[in-house]
Amino acid sequence: MAPTPDPNSIGGGAKRDEATVKVPSKDPKKKDEKKEEDLSEEDLELKQNLELYVERVQDPNPELQKAALESMRQEIRASTSSMTSVPKPLKFLRPHYGTLKAFHETMADSNLKKYLSDILSVLALTMSAEGERESLGYRLIGTEGDIGSWGHEYVRNLAGEIAQEYTKRQSEEAPIDDLMELVQQIVSFHMKHNAETEAVDLLMDVEDLDLLLEHVDKTNFKRTCNYLTSAAKYLPGPDDMLVLDISYLIYLKFEEYPNALQIALFLDNTQYVKQVFTSCTDLLRKKQFGYMIARHGITFDLDDEMVADDDDREALQDIVNNTKLSEGYLTLARDIEVMEAKTPEDIYKAHLLDGRASSGASVDSARQNLAATFVNAFVNAGFGQDKLMTVPSDSTTGSSGNWLFKNKEHGKTSAAASLGMIQLWDVDSGLAQLDKYFHSNDNPIIAGALLGVGIVNCGIKNDCDPALALLGDYIDKEDSSVRIGAIMGLGIAYAGSQNDQIRSKLSPILNDAKAPLDVIAFASLSLGMIYVGSCNEEVAQSIIFALMDRSEAELGDALTRFLPLGLGLLYLGKQESVEATAEVSKTFNEKIRKYCDMTLLSCAYAGTGNVLKVQDLLAQCGEHLEKGDIHQGPAVLGLAMVAMSEELGIDMEIRSLERMLQYGEQNIRRAVPLALGLLCISNPKVTVMDTLSRLSHDTDSEVAMAAIISLGLIGAGTNNARIAGMLRNLSSYYYKDASLLFCVRIAQGLVHMGKGLLTLSPFHSERFLLSPTALAGIVTLLHACLDMKPIILGKYHYVLYFLVLAMQPRMMLTVDKDLKPLSVPVRVGQAVDVVGQAGRPKTITGFQTHSTPVLLAAGERAELATDKYIPLSPILEGFIILKENPDYREE
Repeated sequence: MAPTPDPNSIGGGAKRDEATVKVPSKDPKKKDEKKEEDLSEEDLELKQNLELYVERVQDPNPELQKAALESMRQEIRASTSSMTSVPKPLKFLRPHYGTLKAFHETMADSNLKKYLSDILSVLALTMSAEGERESLGYRLIGTEGDIGSWGHEYVRNLAGEIAQEYTKRQSEEAPIDDLMELVQQIVSFHMKHNAETEAVDLLMDVEDLDLLLEHVDKTNFKRTCNYLTSAAKYLPGPDDMLVLDISYLIYLKFEEYPNALQIALFLDNTQYVKQVFTSCTDLLRKKQFGYMIARHGITFDLDDEMVADDDDREALQDIVNNTKLSEGYLTLARDIEVMEAKTPEDIYKAHLLDGRASSGASVDSARQNLAATFVNAFVNAGFGQDKLMTVPSDSTTGSSGNWLFKNKEHGKTSAAASLGMIQLWDVDSGLAQLDKYFHSNDNPIIAGALLGVGIVNCGIKNDCDPALALLGDYIDKEDSSVRIGAIMGLGIAYAGSQNDQIRSKLSPILNDAKAPLDVIAFASLSLGMIYVGSCNEEVAQSIIFALMDRSEAELGDALTRFLPLGLGLLYLGKQESVEATAEVSKTFNEKIRKYCDMTLLSCAYAGTGNVLKVQDLLAQCGEHLEKGDIHQGPAVLGLAMVAMSEELGIDMEIRSLERMLQYGEQNIRRAVPLALGLLCISNPKVTVMDTLSRLSHDTDSEVAMAAIISLGLIGAGTNNARIAGMLRNLSSYYYKDASLLFCVRIAQGLVHMGKGLLTLSPFHSERFLLSPTALAGIVTLLHACLDMKPIILGKYHYVLYFLVLAMQPRMMLTVDKDLKPLSVPVRVGQAVDVVGQAGRPKTITGFQTHSTPVLLAAGERAELATDKYIPLSPILEGFIILKENPDYREE
């Protein structure tokens, strides 16, 4: 016989269950007796009492009934049980569930019947059959009392049954008022008991999230909104937007403005952004919003409603215009002590390789010099000094013009433009340095200078519009290279600004029958950049007509692919808005129709994680086609664009791309490395790195080139030693093949971009926001890489400069209330996802403490290591204004 456990021990019930199960017995009667003996005296008494109550409930005397129900209710409520075992009163009442149910039906309507309904509702928790929803049924005819007193498990079960019942009633169009009253009770119970996630889930099921606004309070609104915003990624539209709207309203209600602003930017809703500015009265906080808007890269004009005082408004507009970026970036560079200019040789590190490769490199070939131009531009981006372009002219080495003339015709364009890259974000000194090239009589040099002006102004807005003033006059010159320089410069300088002046200059080019194809292609791209994600009808019309006017021969040209891309950029991330244009694209010449279709689809759903669109694109990639078809390239890139918004999507996408490498045709294999490069941009994941390393030795040179460029993209700005080593080995492996070597050099420049201070990731604010202009720049480069030979290895290599749109310092710089840099200790570690976790879990793990400014790698997060200051934004990235903590006491 099993030992009788001490009745006072916790969990005795659970142990006893095991004991009774283990008793072997042939005779069923004996087994019953054993079971009786097993119960401790307390339990036995409880069991007999409950049986007595069940009999008494059926007694004709209402007084006795009432007393019995009251006692039963007391017993059930008093029993707190461990999570794993059923509470004892429920266990002992199981055999009588049927009797009570039957009796309940015979009772006349009275308070007693309601009382019994309550008890049956609780018993149904363990007894009722699956899908019967008895617990809810009895609850609705029971008393109106407080449901929380029956315990968490009961409330949870009710919530589940309500969701099913609601769906059923919606389909039958039955009234749901009684359900909604219960929902009110359950939500308020959950919100008071730290179960915000369950409250939100229930409200999503019954489609009434507005209730949340009444129930959130200061203690739980952050966790609620945190859950809402993370859930939004996995919800189908339009629910996702609705959920974000609610969290925006909650944040506003509790004056958590930085988070509200983030959601406003995510929804791309200018009204909401304005509302954040008008609701907040603190000027310092508004400056922080200014930094957030500047980082997101949208053009935003403050009016007197948002900031009343003129001087304040001007100061704030300066921040929004991003004029402080160069200064902050150089502060970071000085702090990390990397101001010293680097030469391409410092990056190639040829001395580390064996003899044969380095010996051949002493010859000055134009292709090698062009590569060095790009490496130099990427590595010294934004530092304002280098060893090739900015050397003072009177020094012994000769004039700075020397490097310019070591390049062939179109190479001079990229060389002159590289000066703009070195002076990146520093408009005044950049324009001063570029000025000398405008007086040249060499067209490629003028073209480069024009492009350089655009690059210097990238992401920096200026009231006097220097870029438009300088470049506007060159758009209609004779020489097409000069025109392209001016057009591309405008596209980079005014990306995302939706500037109508520029539209009126560029649109006529698209429909000009005399204009050469390359000028039209770049005009389409630039318009796509300037109106990125704006769904602008007129621009769309112009590009569509330009596509319809192309002859058969022109449609086969590699540059034609920039026309559909310009069209796609207009709808970047705008989902359904693209449908009308997509219909029109079905009428195009069949050579370009599918290509256009895929490009539009992939741009419109970029960064949304939309599963259905991923399936559509996968279906396109699955077909085995003839060599001539080019539309599968953008479909593969589209997969990466749609899936890149969250970690889970990225991992799934990497796996399906692996499959495509195994089963796909050649034209798919050429695009896969580029898609991998986009998924892990500036985030070198080891698995992806290995795949790309394998592909970089592929027999098909197109695949190898794409893989090499992608190695550069995933390592962009990280100084990743492993990728740097791979690229060095590739440079000796391909030392005879000029085009592949050129790609290796470009990739080396990307890995060491900004000497390791920059990132190309279009996501910021803890991967919540996607900067549309940054994504536009990256996608344009990737589309150009789908056909390397005519574009990047041909005479349009300056397409590489479109990456400047995505280049951002990966820094966190703290400033005081006068916006002067302020050094404070911060902890930097891997970010941990704490959504829906109980308590106050740590948000970072494996941290190190540094003093600001600090660099943040992909997936890292910072938090202040001192209580002396309070940051004005909860997300510590970019510029963070600190204000002193009034409650801080020195130890």
